[in-house]
Amino acid sequence: MVQTSKTARHKSKHLSLVVFFWFLSFLAFLFICALHLEHRSQWYMAGALLVGLFVFRTLKRSPTTRVVFLCFALFIVLRYFFWRTLQTLEYYDWVSFSIAIILFLAEMYGIMIFLFGSFVNVRPFERKPVPLPPEDQLPTIDVMIPSYNESEEILEVTMMAALQMRYPEQKRKIYLLDDGGTDQKCTTGNDASREQALTRRESLFRLCNKLGVQYVTRERNQHAKAGNINDAMKKTSGDLLLILDADHVPTENFLENTVGLFNQDEKLFLVQTPHFFVNPDPIEKNLNTFYSAPSENEMFYRVVQQGLDYWNASFFCGSGALLKRDLIEAQGGMSGETITEDAETALSLHQRGYNSAFISEPMLSGLQPETMGGFIGQRIRWATGMVQIFLLKRPIIMRGLSFPQRLCYANSCMFWFFPFARLVFLLAPVAFLVFGLKIYAANWQTFSAYAVPHLVAVMTVSSYLYGRVRRSFVSELYELIQSVYCLPAIVKTAMRPRAPAFKVTPKGEFLNRTFISPLAFPFYVLFLINVTALSFGAARYFSVPEQSTATLITMGFGFFNTVILLAAIGALLERRQRRATPRMPVNIEARLRIGEERYDCRIVDISLGGCRMLLKPAYERDVQKAEKAILEVSASGRKVDFAFNLDLKILRYDEDSEMLALGAEFDHQDLDERKAKVRFVTGSSDRWMAFQKNRECRLGVIGSFLYLIGIGIRYSFAHFGYLIRSILGNFGSRNPSSENA
Repeated sequence: MVQTSKTARHKSKHLSLVVFFWFLSFLAFLFICALHLEHRSQWYMAGALLVGLFVFRTLKRSPTTRVVFLCFALFIVLRYFFWRTLQTLEYYDWVSFSIAIILFLAEMYGIMIFLFGSFVNVRPFERKPVPLPPEDQLPTIDVMIPSYNESEEILEVTMMAALQMRYPEQKRKIYLLDDGGTDQKCTTGNDASREQALTRRESLFRLCNKLGVQYVTRERNQHAKAGNINDAMKKTSGDLLLILDADHVPTENFLENTVGLFNQDEKLFLVQTPHFFVNPDPIEKNLNTFYSAPSENEMFYRVVQQGLDYWNASFFCGSGALLKRDLIEAQGGMSGETITEDAETALSLHQRGYNSAFISEPMLSGLQPETMGGFIGQRIRWATGMVQIFLLKRPIIMRGLSFPQRLCYANSCMFWFFPFARLVFLLAPVAFLVFGLKIYAANWQTFSAYAVPHLVAVMTVSSYLYGRVRRSFVSELYELIQSVYCLPAIVKTAMRPRAPAFKVTPKGEFLNRTFISPLAFPFYVLFLINVTALSFGAARYFSVPEQSTATLITMGFGFFNTVILLAAIGALLERRQRRATPRMPVNIEARLRIGEERYDCRIVDISLGGCRMLLKPAYERDVQKAEKAILEVSASGRKVDFAFNLDLKILRYDEDSEMLALGAEFDHQDLDERKAKVRFVTGSSDRWMAFQKNRECRLGVIGSFLYLIGIGIRYSFAHFGYLIRSILGNFGSRNPSSENA
């Protein structure tokens, strides 16, 4: 006992010495970062640091090289932070100083997010699936599909896919949780709304009976999605809960790849998987980038969540996740104090000492909002919910969380304050170029010695951490478009944190025409402001020669803002949606059976509605006269695994492939064929991974900026052209002389 006590004291003393050593090292690091140098010396130091940064960027990635790389960047950024804080804030007049402080706070916010992000992503953890235990040890699973106003077609696909996940049937039950047909909705409101709710309840009840799914509803619509799940938990008993949004279609291997993790860790409450989307968001659709560049959400699901997982801080994202029932019940069910019940629930369980896991393989396919209004509404909900968590839960000081978990949750919440910084950066050049306010006390020597290395380091780190899954400057575009509308919502939430209410994101909308988004007007104003500022800057360059360098630097930032605004305006021309169901590129060998004849073909894109195939030109005469065919797919050797009836629609010669391109629609003959089609189209996670791999980013920082300039000019011109034609058309229709003519 005495020996054990001495050993413990020795270990404690050793640990204290280690902590003390690292504390002194950190103080020395900060002292060097804060050391003031003459600009020439700073040039040499910054140059050496940037060389080191680029050297470690090119080395083979390992935990050590990653940490050293980030330390080089951290040193450069902190050098800028101390210089910016101690050397650039000078009082000239109260207006200039007020704007200078606002700009400074926006920059400090950016530096804070950079530091948080570097910490979160210092060691991404790529977790592998764990094999399932023997069948007699498998947990029972309740698959819950919460629904509110989604169409029957969307729900049918999700339920069919859930039924075909590989897992013993006696161990798995599927539930549709219908919040659109509650007793409250069926008995209150006007006649039309009551009739609509009753019709929905009866129709979905019949659909569930046909598929073998259990229909569940409740008395009242309380606490939105969290309340819906909590009510269903009282009526079910599975060991694990799989939560799927109504439009999130799981692959066949979902349960095979996720359930085994719970057998390894009794304290595991969550296994989260990525949200993969088969349709473009409005920005991707309107700028035509969906098939050529990574989606905006891939940075979070392919990088950030892995970084959070290393610190045991990956959190529930509302869908595509397995949850352990007894741990959820122990804390009173799903949390519902905020409108982001998913992240709030994860925070509460992390606080209690339980663990989470994230598997990066995409094992579901979902739908994104099709209109800019739906997209902005979704992001406002995310922003206000995370701000609520930050204000009401205060994760940075929450007891029960580890220090890394506090930083991770603080980062996830603080990120959503970006509208403040984004709009400040957008309008700051105007203060100097138009009004001549002195908001940044620096000359070109000190700016080039401190600010330029800082900008280079930040962009290099961003490219290093996220370059594979995020093109440079994409974040600036998305944040700008969201900022105009998220900022007022964030301010309201900050004033009344408990006020925001949950709103369902619309899905499955169909755009049958092109039109300018009603959200576009503020961006016209911001564009005119920036163009005016650049014009004033050109005049200032010649009229105030002693400020020529500062003017050029500020005009450079103004030009960057203008490029982002052009791309934003281009994205706000809502383009017609040509297909009712989104198509994904594939490369599948198949055969087309027409009568007794079979023709080799290759499927090149596919959707739940139909597919496009390439055939040899020699088949043209035989195929041209056919209206019906059967598509046969052999996934395993010579055996025909799938056979689908088709309506043949469009046949044309494809010049790129020098083959015949044949478009067809699925013509289901029975329920089994519909289920097989859902499994064939949506059941493979390998297909989603291949699609992600194919569109990984291959452009550097400069290439990405030139690409942004190109799409900004192209699509903003299209937007302005459409706007001018609309104005002239309206003017002509109202002109009496044109009517007489």
